[in-house]
Amino acid sequence: MSRILIKDREFKAAIFDMDGTLVDSMPHHHIAWMAFLKQHKLSISAEEFEEEYHKGTLIEVMERLFPKIKDEKELRRIGDQKEALFRKLYAPYVEPIKGLIPFLEHLKTMEVPMGLATMGDQNNIDFTLDKIHISHFFKATTGGHQVKKGKPDPEIFLMTAKKLGIPPEQCLAFEDTRSGIQSAQAAGMQVVGVATQFTPEVLVHQLDCLMAVSDFTEILKF
Repeated sequence: MSRILIKDREFKAAIFDMDGTLVDSMPHHHIAWMAFLKQHKLSISAEEFEEEYHKGTLIEVMERLFPKIKDEKELRRIGDQKEALFRKLYAPYVEPIKGLIPFLEHLKTMEVPMGLATMGDQNNIDFTLDKIHISHFFKATTGGHQVKKGKPDPEIFLMTAKKLGIPPEQCLAFEDTRSGIQSAQAAGMQVVGVATQFTPEVLVHQLDCLMAVSDFTEILKF
């Protein structure tokens, strides 16, 4: 097994977030959420939604939006409506972040095991990976439907590292959001920040990423 060498640090595995890291899908998630709130006649502003509701697993978000509903299956059914809406809206636009495919091919050639740790459900995972033809790169995938606590809790990164059989501190995480970065760091991982949500300066100096890149063409330089 080869290792990734970044900033004089060695790592035995790479674990990627999906939305905003492999694909720049977050704007379409936002559009889908706003449409979903309107459909359900929920008077919540975009700012309020992001600050108060949009964190954790899909079930956790649904629990905040629909506090009177206690049945998890019903919450998931409603949540699935939003995810189906997202896939419909995003389908014509799915493409990998620049340089992603060559970088994954580079890691595969080096026999570095790769994992996926995303709050997306299995339908979104299959949809995204199949659309850009990268399913075969990942030895392990973990979705939000498989964990009890969503990001920033470390559960999803710890579970993915366990599936890969690599200690968390020897895994390098790739993330774009504050909660995702905090999740990976809480699991004991160093993080490469992908600048789809924040500037590289914020990712490094405020969110304490090991390094930050605008796309994956830059990572091959290190």
